[in-house]
Amino acid sequence: MNEAVCPVCPHHCYLSEGAFGRCGARKNVGGTVVCTNYGKLTALALDPIEKKPLAFFHPGSYVLSVGSFGCNLSCPFCQNYGIAAAREAEAGRLYEVSPERLCELAEEQRSRGNIGVAYTYNEALVGYEYVRDTARLVREAGMLNVLVTNGTAELPILEEILPYIDAMNIDLKGFTPEIYRHLGGDLETVKRFIARAARACHVELTTLVVPGMNDSTEDMRREAAWIAGIDPAIPLHITRYFPRYKMRRPPTDIAVMRRLQDAAEEHLARVLLGNV
Repeated sequence: MNEAVCPVCPHHCYLSEGAFGRCGARKNVGGTVVCTNYGKLTALALDPIEKKPLAFFHPGSYVLSVGSFGCNLSCPFCQNYGIAAAREAEAGRLYEVSPERLCELAEEQRSRGNIGVAYTYNEALVGYEYVRDTARLVREAGMLNVLVTNGTAELPILEEILPYIDAMNIDLKGFTPEIYRHLGGDLETVKRFIARAARACHVELTTLVVPGMNDSTEDMRREAAWIAGIDPAIPLHITRYFPRYKMRRPPTDIAVMRRLQDAAEEHLARVLLGNV
């Protein structure tokens, strides 16, 4: 029968032979779930580290940023929906880049201030095998690895990559189970992911504030208090929403952003506003 269950995220997609998971990047091939986006890049750019966003990890440096296609959430406000929500045939031009070649490209950019590789743009962990294999080589070459992720992955997957990751920015979409159900995720999974990652590498968090969805002051206080229980020095980026993809609500009011920043600062030492 060759059925298989994907172990990567809490969806645990049950796949018949040849079927794809909801992320659009993992497929049952002969009874084994594989990532079909391995080494298939949709984007590659040398970005300022602050763009990840990472404000307290090698500020002023650059990082070679790469992305593929696929995501295991369904955010109606996705900023990179053209690749994150796409299947391979919809993702546009793909560049075949092996882990070895990507490591070479990163080394070639050292003279321009590059410190390593960032796995970003789409949800990198739907193709965690490529992250793991590349990050190992990047580490051996004396460079750094940055992961930008929604944190919607099971801990055994995190453990596979964690020995090679130096910094993460993790999206914390909100702090209620209802928000995550709306987006197709699970809050407790993300909380476990953040808590484990913060014990092993530099972590910064991002909450994109969408009007009417996660702009409650009390929810932000609860979120910040939980983060502080891990480490009050973890930076939190509170980021302004703008209409994108399927969502046409007006941009987040700046006054709301500042109110949420004040609430978060009751518990956290480093709270930054983004997109303002």
